[in-house]
Amino acid sequence: MLMWLKMAVELGSYSVPLLGVSIFIAALTYITYKLLSSYLHKWFEMKPIPEVEGTYPFIGNALQFKNNAGDFFRQIVDYTQEFSSAPLLKLWIGIVPFVILFHTETVEAVLTNPIHMEKATVYNFLHPWLGTGLLTSTGLKWRQRRKMLTPTFHFSILMDFLEVMNEQADILVEKLEKKAGKGPFNCFSHITLCALDIICETAMGKKIYAQSNSDSEYVKSVYKMSDIVSRRQRAPWFWPDFMYNYFGEGQEHDRILKILHSFTDKVIHERAENIPHTESDGESDQGIKKRRAFLDMLLKTTYEDGSRMNHQDIQEEVDTFMFRGHDTTAASMNWILHLLGSNPEAQSKVQQELQEVFGTSDRPVNMEDLKKLKYLECVIKEALRLFPSVPFFARTLGEDCHINGFKVPKGANAIIITYALHRDPRFFPEPEEFRPERFLPENSVGRPPYAYIPFSAGLRNCIGQRFALMEEKVILASVLRNFSVEACQTREELRPVGELVLRPEKGIWIKLEKRKPQTSSN
Repeated sequence: MLMWLKMAVELGSYSVPLLGVSIFIAALTYITYKLLSSYLHKWFEMKPIPEVEGTYPFIGNALQFKNNAGDFFRQIVDYTQEFSSAPLLKLWIGIVPFVILFHTETVEAVLTNPIHMEKATVYNFLHPWLGTGLLTSTGLKWRQRRKMLTPTFHFSILMDFLEVMNEQADILVEKLEKKAGKGPFNCFSHITLCALDIICETAMGKKIYAQSNSDSEYVKSVYKMSDIVSRRQRAPWFWPDFMYNYFGEGQEHDRILKILHSFTDKVIHERAENIPHTESDGESDQGIKKRRAFLDMLLKTTYEDGSRMNHQDIQEEVDTFMFRGHDTTAASMNWILHLLGSNPEAQSKVQQELQEVFGTSDRPVNMEDLKKLKYLECVIKEALRLFPSVPFFARTLGEDCHINGFKVPKGANAIIITYALHRDPRFFPEPEEFRPERFLPENSVGRPPYAYIPFSAGLRNCIGQRFALMEEKVILASVLRNFSVEACQTREELRPVGELVLRPEKGIWIKLEKRKPQTSSN
């Protein structure tokens, strides 16, 4: 009897790990079956959609993608040109399907449907950096955040930010004066550091003096993180965290992430300590006018149930503002300086308009001035058509749908290629030509609203677009009141790199000449 009991105990001790292994194998088998059946279902459902040659099962097109970011972007643009007569085309990255959209009709079908509001799978790689803030969140969280944050972009608050923009524009002009008349130079970092100083002070209420300290670790880290995320998005074998951390750039990613988060974390803590000492919005203890920042408003904002945003909620939005609020506007202003430097006639019209508004004064730009700078606004819009700051973005389709007669199953990803959409000759004749007049009111009549979407469109359009246009007008007006610009690159030499933001591969090289001295205003 004792012998049987002993055998039972020994068998029982073996059965526990055996049971665990069996459960693991069963779970793995079930997950594999579900993934495989989902993949095969999408594969056959999407078979009629035009596709790029060389699409292999399970690998898709991933092995065809160029490693260099500029080459990869050119490759995607070439696909849109090759399939220009097709309403859409498909690509597979591993077992994940993407439909490429670049016609106003197909883009509108996705962006106007609230079912398709969720960002695509590849946005998950931004979560370690930006969390699930306004850019990356979905569903109820996104709706709550959008509703809560919309008032922070109210006209009266933007007016407060105008002072910061003028101050930083003056610093930029001082820096550029040292370059005037001295031959070609790369203006990209000068404009970027100015934009960073503006977003730091308006978003976080913190001066970081990036223009004075051009060797900014934060700026370098933003660019490095953008590159890292973009590379991972193109390489499905690095999508699993295990593979990425052990065989990819996981350690470098985490090192840069620490720099980015420690910077914003420190500022949030500093600002939060000072918030209780303010008696009311815009007033300090002494009753002196105090500049508001987005962060101040986030620290005071409450949800519908009366609860406040916690530290993580605030950090998500601040990191999002910091990234989306400086990199996009900086890129746009750089492209504009190239385009105006390549088109003396358009530059002359901008400077004539500035002369009419400001005369010979060197006073700062005010809100009334911004309304009068109509041709400059056309220049900004045309530059965003040719070089949209966000060259493509993606959504996950929330239900089975038909796009131009093709069935696309739920769970597939739609990539909107803004760069190609803006070059549709039906709405922009001779699309590669820089013609700001396209955006005069009389020339915009009849143009479909989804033919031009530099700030996205629909429910998830960019919440900060008024802020961006205002900043660009202030900075560009300040530069062009003081200097004439000459471009030193041809369009072909620019080689746009379409990562998270559209940038020229080797910067923007220009020459500056000082305009006639300006006298002070009365």
